[in-house]
Amino acid sequence: MSTTFPLVLASTSVTRRQLLERLGLAFDLHAPQVDETAHPGEAPGALAERLARAKAQAVAVQQPGRHVIGSDQVAVVDGRVLGKPGDRERAARQLAMAAGRLMRFETAVCVIDGHSGDVRERRVPFEVQLRPLSEVEIARYLDREQPFDCAGALRSEGLGVTLCQRMSGDDPTALLGLPLIALCELLRECGVSLP
Repeated sequence: MSTTFPLVLASTSVTRRQLLERLGLAFDLHAPQVDETAHPGEAPGALAERLARAKAQAVAVQQPGRHVIGSDQVAVVDGRVLGKPGDRERAARQLAMAAGRLMRFETAVCVIDGHSGDVRERRVPFEVQLRPLSEVEIARYLDREQPFDCAGALRSEGLGVTLCQRMSGDDPTALLGLPLIALCELLRECGVSLP
């Protein structure tokens, strides 16, 4: 007999799962089937918000009566959106372009209330100043970390922190892909008990 929990995380991300586990709430995981292609002229923050909402909505249709959490993150350098590189070559290009520059992460979280159907959303920015990086440093980092599924190829919870000069933002978990402070606020609005 399977157990169904009131919360569902619309993600296959190990990091997002680990972040949500910090709250001590029981939840299930379901993979959203969402096209993550940006619309022409779409602003980075709007893209993150739309994708977080789309992920939550895609899973909510399959999980009626349950609170569904969706999240998405977009990295931006000099106005240019850096998505998940997908492979080593793209990751190296992204990091070479971002070296010595400010990388801004727009992380959005969306909760669909399983009782009312209300959609609750927040976007949490976070900034990372990368230090100047040589090709050798980038290659070593990519060899060891393989951050091909991370926005901007920066896995800050791992060796990506060695590429940084400073970090700035209201919620450090936003940089990791699931802003827990904002999420707790949204869950409380849905009637979920948190300490």
